[in-house]
Amino acid sequence: MEKKWYYVDMQSREISQTKFDNNHHYKIFATDEEVEQLRRIFDRVYEADREAYWRSHVPFVPYHHDRGNDLYDRSFTEALQLIYELGDADTKRFIESEGILSDRSLDEKRS
Repeated sequence: MEKKWYYVDMQSREISQTKFDNNHHYKIFATDEEVEQLRRIFDRVYEADREAYWRSHVPFVPYHHDRGNDLYDRSFTEALQLIYELGDADTKRFIESEGILSDRSLDEKRS
């Protein structure tokens, strides 16, 4: 399968072959299937975000007992992991410099 360059904006969860002002931090080289996989992860991030939003209106459920927040965190990290794996050198450097996947990096160093 042919790979193409894409720009990813984590905030809007957009994946584009066109570079815009706000999507330059993450550049990936991916097949159509890998892009579809990332889109499915972004869908989970969106659904978890909605669930967490509605939960936030229920004051007696603390944040740390919120399934929506846990799902959001896991899905967001999963998206970043895939972006890291598919990313160019600048994308990988940016993710590493931000410490976003620091647990992953530490585990790799121990191996």
